[in-house]
Amino acid sequence: MRTGEARYCLKKMSQSRRSSKGPGPSQAQSMEVDEECTLTQTQTPSQVQHNLERWSENQMEHKVNELVQFLLVRDQKKIPIKRADILKHVIFKDYKDIFPEILKRANKTLEQVFGLEVVEIDPKYHTYILISKLPPLEEDVMTEDENSPKMGLLIIILSLIFMRGNVAKESAVWEMLRRLQVECSGYLLAGLRKGGLGMGVGNGKKHRIFGDVKKLVTDEFVKQKYLEYIRLPHTDPPEFEFRWGPRAAKETSKKQILQFVAKIQNKNPKTWMNQYNEAEAEASGTRRC
Repeated sequence: MRTGEARYCLKKMSQSRRSSKGPGPSQAQSMEVDEECTLTQTQTPSQVQHNLERWSENQMEHKVNELVQFLLVRDQKKIPIKRADILKHVIFKDYKDIFPEILKRANKTLEQVFGLEVVEIDPKYHTYILISKLPPLEEDVMTEDENSPKMGLLIIILSLIFMRGNVAKESAVWEMLRRLQVECSGYLLAGLRKGGLGMGVGNGKKHRIFGDVKKLVTDEFVKQKYLEYIRLPHTDPPEFEFRWGPRAAKETSKKQILQFVAKIQNKNPKTWMNQYNEAEAEASGTRRC
């Protein structure tokens, strides 16, 4: 524990104990302070591993998804998120010892799926914000909504389309979202399994952030000209594919998308030479105003 944090915790616990002479709200407050301060202590790798072994991978994934959803909902108000609130509403006492690992995994999901990063802005009081790591858009068309989780979802889909040769089957999009755990505790893409790709998306349930995800991707993004949703000829039952829409080509670039993919996967953009050459060719050409 850092010296400043130790002094802060000791002061807060001392103040709480002086004011709590019996059971009641003050005593409960003291317990919350004690639990929060213990999280600042450094655990050895063996202690971390021991604590993680208490929980199954499914339990960990469920808790990570809960935290992702909680952070996205709280971020909509653009008010810093307190760690105490995370502990109270998501982590609870049972998972307190593995909070750093849950936060780490949630941060990875936020980055991979939504292009967001959890940043601690006040180490003393432990408050967090989400910042965008998405490819920058043109300033003249930038809007507040384009920093939202919906825009993060769109960037992921645009990335898949570009990396697959500028076209992606609808089934590949749904499968990618499933693998990235976009379902968020079962609310999004509920019922999406082998044999039901595309047909069971949403399953009548609406996500707290995205609403009806299939409608968002195949209707809203299409009407906004971010995506093209094209039926493949001579397919029964009907099959569809996605391509970049004209607005996507205007507001971002293949080079920016490739840099985003490379950063997420911690690789050099030249790892994908076909996409790299295509992106460089586009960047060196004259873009329409």
